[in-house]
Amino acid sequence: MNDVTGAAPRSFETEDVLGIAHAWKAEGRKVALATVVTTWGSNPRPAGSMLAVDSKTQFCGSVSGGCIEGAVIREAMDVIEDGKPRLLDFGVTDTQAWDVGLACGGKVQVFVERLD
Repeated sequence: MNDVTGAAPRSFETEDVLGIAHAWKAEGRKVALATVVTTWGSNPRPAGSMLAVDSKTQFCGSVSGGCIEGAVIREAMDVIEDGKPRLLDFGVTDTQAWDVGLACGGKVQVFVERLD
């Protein structure tokens, strides 16, 4: 598990991420789950890959291999607070290229929801 400023996340299987997320919930933590919905191009994580985030910014799993994790974690923190799920689109565009983008090109959609 890492925080936003920590080292790159290690790779987890979906079952590991879900197990950790449910363990955090059992401890009374607020948790959001981010899931890769679609990819196009060279995103290193396939559809179905997951990232779990708790309200202390601890996380496990990966949705892109490091390219967009910080942005997804920030959105997950908002989802934990307001409970509103979000569908996030990332890719290389004129408006996103300088903020967040996939270094290797392509596009990825990530759905973020709070676990209640």
